[in-house]
Amino acid sequence: MKKIRRWAIYNLDIDNSDIQIASRTLWWPAASLLALLLLLAPVLRAADWALPESQLAQNIITVTGPGAVALDITNRSSLSQTDVDAISREVRARLEALGLRFVNPDQAAATVKISLSEDLQNYVWVAEIHQGAAESSVVMVSTARSGAPVLNQETSRVVVHKALLWSQPQQILDVAVMDGNPTDMAVLDANQVSLYRLQGGRWQVLQALPISHVHPWPRDLRGRLVLSKDHLFDVYLPGVFCRSTANLPLALDCTESDDPWPVGAGPVSLNAFFTPSRNYFTGALALGKQTAAPPFYSAAPLPRDNYTLWVFAAVDGSLHLLDGMTDQERLPGWGSDIASVRGPCGTNSTVLAASGGEGTGETLRAYDVPDRDPMPVSPALEFHGPITALWTETNGTMAIAISRNPETRDYEAFRLSLTCGQ
Repeated sequence: MKKIRRWAIYNLDIDNSDIQIASRTLWWPAASLLALLLLLAPVLRAADWALPESQLAQNIITVTGPGAVALDITNRSSLSQTDVDAISREVRARLEALGLRFVNPDQAAATVKISLSEDLQNYVWVAEIHQGAAESSVVMVSTARSGAPVLNQETSRVVVHKALLWSQPQQILDVAVMDGNPTDMAVLDANQVSLYRLQGGRWQVLQALPISHVHPWPRDLRGRLVLSKDHLFDVYLPGVFCRSTANLPLALDCTESDDPWPVGAGPVSLNAFFTPSRNYFTGALALGKQTAAPPFYSAAPLPRDNYTLWVFAAVDGSLHLLDGMTDQERLPGWGSDIASVRGPCGTNSTVLAASGGEGTGETLRAYDVPDRDPMPVSPALEFHGPITALWTETNGTMAIAISRNPETRDYEAFRLSLTCGQ
């Protein structure tokens, strides 16, 4: 009643009984709502992060198996410390439930470094896994950011199109299309280069050229087909280089080689050394005053007026932007496969980047890099299965994407082209 008397000093007379009744009437629902929100807070948090926490734990245990690991979790996103702490606790709990034990690095059979990062659309969590002398493995999951900008067909500046070229049970490493009249196509797999000709709307086989090699291929095989001016094409494989003849019927000469592979396309390219026993590039290169990049899976050049900005998808899941003088690191949440094509709308070259989608599928999107920060400029292009290879075509205007269809188990090669959006 003291509070009501103080009000009476400064205000007109107020019916105290009405205030008391109103206060009780409003206080109980407010208190009940607050109590309900406090009770539901863990549930709401679990609904936000439970799925990516579970997916990341499952992906990590698939690589490491049960055992002793050293775990480090770093936040490189805009998540609050409260969320980071809760996510860290839950990921650790899920990994323990799957059979992992957390120990110091000197006692661990493997080290797992998790980075909580983000791009404009998603939170992206990347786990880099080291096990003894084996090659590093990178797994990642993503979940949509609330309030992230949504790109659709009507508002996008660029639209990425895919056209199925070829499918087969054997792993496809790369495809090269020789446009003309007639149009020919070369398909590279682990054993041969198959040459086809487009006749009556269908590809008809012309020739199969076996690839000779002395050493067994690494487990995760990669390869590159590059068209040439004085002969038909060159083939780059781990520890092997092949050169074709110029005219049909073709011959293919393969030799052991540790020569660098061309990265990029046409005049905007560089040579980078590939690790014969692994599935990535060492990072040794010549780029202005820089002679090295971090070990990387793929790279994309973006020509500027006075220099070329190179984008490297590093093996640790990070992105490095090198211009010959500086190295800037980003964590956009992309996958390991990137490529660049010349922009279709009068702009600079555009980066095509793959990233994990829902379930077993994957998505690909076009990005501009105007001020060193990648900006999505196209809707996401869906693939039924994971993208296993992404290479810029020799002419630089299109790209080849290889994906494995989880239903048919076949590898599918797509030609990617860009058009201007709205």
